[in-house]
Amino acid sequence: MIKQVRALEMKKNRKRERLFVAEGPKVVGDMLGHYALHALLATHEWHSSHPAASGSLGTTRWTAHNWGSLTVSDDELGRVSFLQHPQQVLAVFGLPDEGQLAEVNPLSSLCLALDGVQDPGNLGTIIRVADWFGIDHILCSPDTADAYNPKVVQATMGSLSKVGVHYLDLDQYLSSLPPSANVYGTLLDGTDIYSSDLSPQGIIVMGNEGNGISAAIRQRVNKRLLIPDFNPCKSAESLNVAIATAIVCSEFRRR
Repeated sequence: MIKQVRALEMKKNRKRERLFVAEGPKVVGDMLGHYALHALLATHEWHSSHPAASGSLGTTRWTAHNWGSLTVSDDELGRVSFLQHPQQVLAVFGLPDEGQLAEVNPLSSLCLALDGVQDPGNLGTIIRVADWFGIDHILCSPDTADAYNPKVVQATMGSLSKVGVHYLDLDQYLSSLPPSANVYGTLLDGTDIYSSDLSPQGIIVMGNEGNGISAAIRQRVNKRLLIPDFNPCKSAESLNVAIATAIVCSEFRRR
């Protein structure tokens, strides 16, 4: 059992089994009903306050092992958990079906696009930011961190159940959009975001932590934005990408 759950830390195993792990009452609670529940390991305390949870279990892919729902001690949960301090419950969910890209329409709504964001914590926070600001879809380049990495899932604090995350050839997708589509990007040669015209429709591109938006994707950006630095000493060279995303989304929604 421990080996099977721990194996889901690796992307190749998650893709092969079509499963991922979520932990903690908040995250698991938000995931229930949105993803097929395949296995549940929880303390007696958690089970007693969620008596209907085990009834949500689908057919586990690990039928030979038959451990769909287990009550475990804190120590037992600690041996299987990815967290330094386990939180009562660990659940194994099925990955969602791919192919929901048709729901994405940057001509009628605001979307995010991530070009090579590689830190799991940053991706998880960005998904949470998108949820907060009512952005339903995030488009990711193939080299962006996997949204179902346990660290990402934990950092979303349940928002992964409300935001669609799609992996695709970002350059090809952006090039297929009509010229009228607004493709925003934060760049050093951009216009001050606080004095720029911002539309409630379009795609906001955020780039890699160290290198920003790649040269190829930069060519697809037709609305260049800059988050100005208000510190004359310029002691900070740049903003964390998740923080920058929150600032940009806030300004778009403020309008």
